[in-house]
Amino acid sequence: MPLDASAPILCAGITIYSALKYCELAESYKHVAAVGLGGLGHLAIKFAKAFGAKVTIISSSLSKKEEALKRSQCRFIFAMDTMDSVIDTMSAFHSIMVVIGLLKSHGKLAMVGAPNKPLKS
Repeated sequence: MPLDASAPILCAGITIYSALKYCELAESYKHVAAVGLGGLGHLAIKFAKAFGAKVTIISSSLSKKEEALKRSQCRFIFAMDTMDSVIDTMSAFHSIMVVIGLLKSHGKLAMVGAPNKPLKS
């Protein structure tokens, strides 16, 4: 694969991999939520599944449900206080309190998306 074509994948890949490993977000006994199903979110799903974690996809777009089911064979659920960790890949403006609400007590949150304005509470 030419370097100019592989660079975006490598950049997104190391962004997700380092967040999952450094923050210990995805291990075989953990339930991880990937917020956002774009490029970073898709890689978060793949890596977390490869590490053996149970993965749930959280998206603000219902139109991505079929894509998520086809790509990752995961089900969409919205469950408060059930996630061991959350990796937030959304670059769009969204409520951080909803994302935090997904976490169990002592859960971990890693934000790798970069919204262009402050998040709302």
